[in-house]
Amino acid sequence: MNKNVLNTEVQNYINTHLNDDITKLLLKGKQINGIDIKIIIEQIEAKKKSKTKLPTWFETKNIYYPNKLNIEQTSSELTAKYKSSLISGERLIDITGGFGVDSYYFSKNFSSVTHCEINDQLSKIVSHNFKQLEVKNISCISEEGINHLNTATKTYDWIYIDPSRRHESKGKVFFLRDCLPNVPKHLETIMHDSNNVMIKTSPLLDLSIGISELKYVKQIHIVALNNEVKELLWILEKDHTETTIVKTVNFTKGKKQLFSFKLEDEPISKANYSLPLTYLFEPNVAILKSGGFKVLSDAFKIYKLHKNSHLYTSNSKIEFPGKQFKIEKIISYNKRVFKYLGISKANVVTRNFPETVQQIRKKLGIKDGGETYLFFTTNLSNEKLVLVCSRI
Repeated sequence: MNKNVLNTEVQNYINTHLNDDITKLLLKGKQINGIDIKIIIEQIEAKKKSKTKLPTWFETKNIYYPNKLNIEQTSSELTAKYKSSLISGERLIDITGGFGVDSYYFSKNFSSVTHCEINDQLSKIVSHNFKQLEVKNISCISEEGINHLNTATKTYDWIYIDPSRRHESKGKVFFLRDCLPNVPKHLETIMHDSNNVMIKTSPLLDLSIGISELKYVKQIHIVALNNEVKELLWILEKDHTETTIVKTVNFTKGKKQLFSFKLEDEPISKANYSLPLTYLFEPNVAILKSGGFKVLSDAFKIYKLHKNSHLYTSNSKIEFPGKQFKIEKIISYNKRVFKYLGISKANVVTRNFPETVQQIRKKLGIKDGGETYLFFTTNLSNEKLVLVCSRI
């Protein structure tokens, strides 16, 4: 951490060149107040990435930014705020502290928060930023989190872990044991220091794999932002043996779509099926990730089009955690029949269909965009259909 970056002249330069061409700034190659331009550009790039993701940091004076990769990997303020709404207490320890966004929001619901970060420079940056943010109940410790737990005399109401995936596991099946820290390996040690643990993982982790590797899983939260799954939250409670509750949330345009179910209910639920009716419902990505397809049908009294399609239909318009459409026409999948519709521009979606969106666009000559939605799918009679829809 180069404290000279915080000088007024350097900070003014950063703020006045946020929208400038980075390449042109590099080519100038000059120093600002003795600071190499490459260091300043790192600050500019990281701050730009924080504008919408971390507005509190962006709008606070004299924030010191790590490299932009740290910003890309950290929680957004929206997801951090959601996490903090789930738990509270006297003491929490974040054993994989990172840039400190999650710790910042946990500090609003806990009397004291301990932020452990093995990278000494990042720990110093976070400590400085908390002072700028006027947070006084977070202690920053530059130490590996598991080691700190092994030597600490305190116990905690909650332990928070955001394990990072090892680089050598890239491209392989995602297991928690492939992450640092190895949570399954150290779980008993972790649970010795707290009865409650929250683990944040990538959306790539399969729910069944996570459950098989962990113990005491009380809840799984699948968190999506603008219909993109951002993270999975695993709530562990010591000695919990009852069913796991899956909670899905999708934040979009100021709204919050919620759906939850007991994990044990999905295998024993019975979905209802129907040919396409008046309305079409497409679940949000958090629900698709959850695998709660039959319980969704039962909860909203809507019909699946096919066992593997994960599209739903009804004659009634309902509040639904996903996208809703009015079905205008239903045709069989046939190039000659489709030509008579006169549709040259549309939003194309495939569900349980043998061809890709790109193949369909090329075959039928459909440009992207417009107000029309075309769903290429399979019905319960295994017939290939095109549903011509308008968005509700």
